[in-house]
Amino acid sequence: MPKLAVYNVSGQQVSEMELQENVFGIEVNQHVLYEAVKNQLANRRQGTQSAKTRSEVRGGGRKPWKQKGTGRARHGTIRSPLWVGGGVTFAPKPRDYSYTLPKKVKRLAMKSALTSKVNANEMVVVDELSLEAPKTKEMVAILKNLNADKKALIVIDEKNEAVLRSAKNIPGVQTAFVNTLNVYDILNHDKFIITKDAVQKVEEVYA
Repeated sequence: MPKLAVYNVSGQQVSEMELQENVFGIEVNQHVLYEAVKNQLANRRQGTQSAKTRSEVRGGGRKPWKQKGTGRARHGTIRSPLWVGGGVTFAPKPRDYSYTLPKKVKRLAMKSALTSKVNANEMVVVDELSLEAPKTKEMVAILKNLNADKKALIVIDEKNEAVLRSAKNIPGVQTAFVNTLNVYDILNHDKFIITKDAVQKVEEVYA
């Protein structure tokens, strides 16, 4: 069963916490992580790209010159894909790129992502994260104390307006709740900072 130190906002260790092995100590499945990230990025795509085919481009109704006898190549329309200003061959059209992954694959991907952060010593458990008022300066100091002053994902168990607003303007820092946690955000940040209460909620959901 993996154990992690629990820190306060000053960066001092206050206790230790045992993590559930079936959530934070499984064998990391790299292929499932790849599938989960690919799925998330595909679902984010707007799919609004569009170009016109030869039948949709304006003009080109008349044959530019007669078929034979001119010494030039034969053409039927100036809007052929071969011509400048012509249509696009196999033009992209608006489409929906989203698809769903099986629930078991999603769960395994989440557990693999959490385990990978524990294995890489990039997971930091905080006993409590609360601020009296929104202060970006205070949040920057807290992150520095926790050696997480680069890209960091802060996970809290419930909405805390002061924490959310304090972290909002720090480049590379993102906040999330337990119910909005996803594989891409976990893997995309160098440090995974999570409160003790949030760890327990994650274990309740994924154990």
